[in-house]
Amino acid sequence: MFLPFIPHKMNRICCFVLAVFLISGLFAQAQGQANPSSTETPFAVKTLSASLSGTLTIPDGVSGKVPVVLIISGTGPIDRNGNSEKLRISSNAYKLLAGDLAKGGIASFRYDKRMVGQSHAGGDKEDNLRFDDYVDDAIGVINSLKEDKRFSKIIVLGHAEGALVGMLAAADTEDASNAYISIDGVGRHADVYLKEQMKSQAAYISDGFNKIMDSLRVGSVQKKVDISLYQYIRPNIQNYLISWIRFDPTDEIRNVKKPILIIQGTSDLQIPVIDGDKLKRSKSSATYTVLRGMNYVFRDAPVDKEKNLATYNQPELPLKPELVTAIVDFVKGLK
Repeated sequence: MFLPFIPHKMNRICCFVLAVFLISGLFAQAQGQANPSSTETPFAVKTLSASLSGTLTIPDGVSGKVPVVLIISGTGPIDRNGNSEKLRISSNAYKLLAGDLAKGGIASFRYDKRMVGQSHAGGDKEDNLRFDDYVDDAIGVINSLKEDKRFSKIIVLGHAEGALVGMLAAADTEDASNAYISIDGVGRHADVYLKEQMKSQAAYISDGFNKIMDSLRVGSVQKKVDISLYQYIRPNIQNYLISWIRFDPTDEIRNVKKPILIIQGTSDLQIPVIDGDKLKRSKSSATYTVLRGMNYVFRDAPVDKEKNLATYNQPELPLKPELVTAIVDFVKGLK
C-alpha cells in the first residue's frame, strides 16, 4: 500500500492508495439544457520549467462564457484522470469529475503532473523536484486559462497535496483566479502529518523516519539512510520534503483573498476531519462542508479499512453525489 502524500516517483510508502469516482444523472437542467454532454480536447501549457499536458472539458449546449475549474491532483504519480500504474490505481477519478461538472454547465481543466504521463520538466529527475514547482505549474495554468475568452471565472480546486498547491497558487493569482476549493486538504505541516501516517509502521522504521524528518525540518539533508527507510525517505526526495514542510496550510489559507470552499469526508483514512476543522478555523469566512461517509477517493465508503480501500480500484462505483452538488452550488453562487 501507499501513503497518499509523497511526491510522484516515490515508491511504496505505507498503508494507503488513492482515488476513483463516478456519478450520473444529476444537474439535468444545467443552463436550461437537459442532460448536456461535453467535449474534451487536449490542452498544453508551457511554464518556465515544464511542459504540461492536459485535457479541457467544455459543456455542450450552453451559450456564452462558462466558469472553469482547474483540477489539481492529489499525492503521488497520479495522472490527469486520477490513475497511476505505479500505485496500481485505475480510477478515472478526475476525468469523471470533469464530466460531472460539465453536466452542471461548468468547464474544467486537468493535467498530468510534471514527470507524470505526458508532462515533462527539465531532466525529469526526482532529486530536482521542489514543492514550489507544482505551485509554479498551477500558476502557469491559471494564467493560460485567464487568457482564454471562453471562460467567465477560474476556480482553483486542489485535492490532498494538491489542496496546498492550489491554495498557494490561488493566493498568488489574485487578479486571475476567482475562487478556491480544498478537498481533503491537510491542515498541518507536512512533517507532522507524515509522522502520524508512519505510526502504523514498525517502531524501528517510524523512529528512524521521525529522526530524519526532524533533520529535514531544520533544512539538513541526510544522505546516509538505512535500507529499511529508503523507500520512505531516501536522499533523492529529501529536498522535496524540505520544500514542502516549510508551509503551514493554516497560515497560507489566510492569504487567499477570495471565496473558499473546504470539503472534508468523514470516512477518509488518510486525512481526517480534524484537518478540515483546522483550515476552517483559520479562515472563518470559508464555506465548510463535511460529507458524511465520503472517503479519500470521493466514494461513499465504510470506515472499515479493507472495504474502504477496496473502493480505490472500483471505477464503476459512483462519486458521492453530495460532493458534486457542493462544488456546483459553490461555483454557481460566485458573483
